[in-house]
Amino acid sequence: MAEIETYLQRVTQHGSFDLLTQAEADELQRLSLMAEAFEDSIPLMPIRVPETLPGMIQVKMAERQMKQKDMATFLDISAARFSEFMNGKRRITIDLAKKLYERLDISPEFILKKA
Repeated sequence: MAEIETYLQRVTQHGSFDLLTQAEADELQRLSLMAEAFEDSIPLMPIRVPETLPGMIQVKMAERQMKQKDMATFLDISAARFSEFMNGKRRITIDLAKKLYERLDISPEFILKKA
């Protein structure tokens, strides 16, 4: 990686890959392919899918950096009703289910299974 960085700094400072010799360009290509192969060999951490609908909404809120009252406004429901739903005191309505799908891109299958 240090060799790749050296080549890239040289190219960046002079503004063109044309400044590399053919041997240097070939070496940069070889090293880049090795780095890519190494990165591809590292398994990604599994993405944990929330197990509840309120959990999924929490994920969507975090992605958008929204507070609960902001999400309630975004979904056109009162903050109190949204809080009740998030705390399991109120069941989801068809209207809210549609908004979760249309505005938050939560799959209808997930909504139906977890509602």
